[in-house]
Amino acid sequence: MRQPSLTARRVAAVSVSLVLAAGAAACGPADNDAKSSGGDSTPHKGGTLTVLNANPQQDFDPARLYTSGGGNVPSLVFRTLTTRNREDGAAGAKVVPDLATDTGRPSKDATVWTYTLKKGLKYEDGTAITSADIKYGIERSFAPELSGGAPYLRDWLVGAADYQGPYKDKKGLAAIGTPDERTLVFHLNKPEGEFPYLATQTQFTPVPKAKDTGTKYEEHPVSSGPYKVVTNQNDGEHLVLERNTYWSASTDAERKAYPDRIDVKSGLDSSVINQRLSASQGADAAAVTTDTNLGPAELAKVTGDKELASRVGTGHFGYTNYIAFNPRVKPFDDVKVRQAISYAIDRSSVVNAAGGSALAESATTFLPNQKSFGYEPYDLFPAGATGNAAKAKELLKEAGHPNGLTVTLTHSNAKDFETSPEIATAVQDALKKAGITVKLQGLEENDYSDTVHSVKTEPGFFLAHWGADWPSGGPFLAPIFDGRQIVKDGANFNTGLLDDKSVNDEIDAINKLTDLDAAAKRWGALDKKIGEQALTVPLFHPVYKRLYGKDIKNVVISDWTGVLDISQVAVK
Repeated sequence: MRQPSLTARRVAAVSVSLVLAAGAAACGPADNDAKSSGGDSTPHKGGTLTVLNANPQQDFDPARLYTSGGGNVPSLVFRTLTTRNREDGAAGAKVVPDLATDTGRPSKDATVWTYTLKKGLKYEDGTAITSADIKYGIERSFAPELSGGAPYLRDWLVGAADYQGPYKDKKGLAAIGTPDERTLVFHLNKPEGEFPYLATQTQFTPVPKAKDTGTKYEEHPVSSGPYKVVTNQNDGEHLVLERNTYWSASTDAERKAYPDRIDVKSGLDSSVINQRLSASQGADAAAVTTDTNLGPAELAKVTGDKELASRVGTGHFGYTNYIAFNPRVKPFDDVKVRQAISYAIDRSSVVNAAGGSALAESATTFLPNQKSFGYEPYDLFPAGATGNAAKAKELLKEAGHPNGLTVTLTHSNAKDFETSPEIATAVQDALKKAGITVKLQGLEENDYSDTVHSVKTEPGFFLAHWGADWPSGGPFLAPIFDGRQIVKDGANFNTGLLDDKSVNDEIDAINKLTDLDAAAKRWGALDKKIGEQALTVPLFHPVYKRLYGKDIKNVVISDWTGVLDISQVAVK
């Protein structure tokens, strides 16, 4: 899931993507049984689930989607080798088998991963799903005309760096072996203990070669999940899904598939979505949203209404909003200046600017405060709730700025309560108390993204944020702090331009671990080690508050996505 301009495709965020998206443990709806709403709490099959979204589900092709854990709507149609565990809170941050019998069997050095498919897997037309179909699905994701998915496979698979997909290269990828119809063997360039997490991405969806229609495949992708696409209008603006009668719950322990029909309507204004969910009239009584949060004003109204408050799902997604420094730009080349700003920050005012404590939690670590990331609590430059101006002034004096200094903070003009003017102003006010005059430079969203993601134009001091492609420290720390991931002529996310051999070596060492709990502890320790260099100032982690209709039952919100999982929802 990463910067929001990208996260719309990535996270779920997530897509995640993801996501998306979304640390304390996630929880169910506020003041409500996390499994239901209304009278009878037992979920039943049948009915139509309506999804009201702001953003269309564009590029509905498994090759082109960038999700976290397979996404929300996409995972109803696309099954993958592994998937996220569909449970509330921290338990939902685990990776579990999906099409495969397990989460993968690694070689001793984690450079070879072997998967066996479950028996009885079928597409919507009743034909069998084979290992060759998954291999082909991955291969077509390399085609330039189907770009957009997660980039890891190009880096991780042996010989994949220059592969152009099966339309141009009929030989395919030798790094993916299919010794029989139920077995896949992946050969990697280097040890990757987190390969099971990557296998949740939609690129691992089976695609029958005979049914591949290239760029038109998104109009009717062949379903391997509990629902099939019967309508896809205006590139995902209106999606209608109905049951895939060949899907079997006996092969799928994760998706409940309660509704008979799912009607996804997008392109709606966020205020309209929340108004409709609040009123909960007609079909909207059985409606949810997968991309629209309650804003501060809306949340205040909802909080004062007991019935509405009982229909708010609360969740956390692995996401950090922070200040980024470019140490190649003066005065941020001096660690004491960076430390002074770290001490001066008033996190209470920043949290208020982000919508208040109900929508944001203050952060002193770069990693989100969830176990799966390896969260280790630390506060290297304790500013308290409102900033430590005295300590900041002391450090500035040591750095040769006894009378303070003037700096420019770059931010986005987007009204996202993350890198927007509200947050920038809160930072400006806090630093003023420490003798630091902050001039604000607001850029339109596209200009902001282009400017801060280019090594050539990256400012010295700017607002940034990062979301998880999956709930682990790896995709959180490596893109931001691995020196080998500095991109000089493209989109660069290593904002501090850190190239520290000891950090790079530790990333490699952790990647060799297939014990994900052990790896998590190492990620947490690495986070603290990097934090000592004061290359970022963590500000806050967002909290997701989303309304759902009064007839919605079986609400599940995991720490993987931080939002309601529609594969679990019932409407009867």
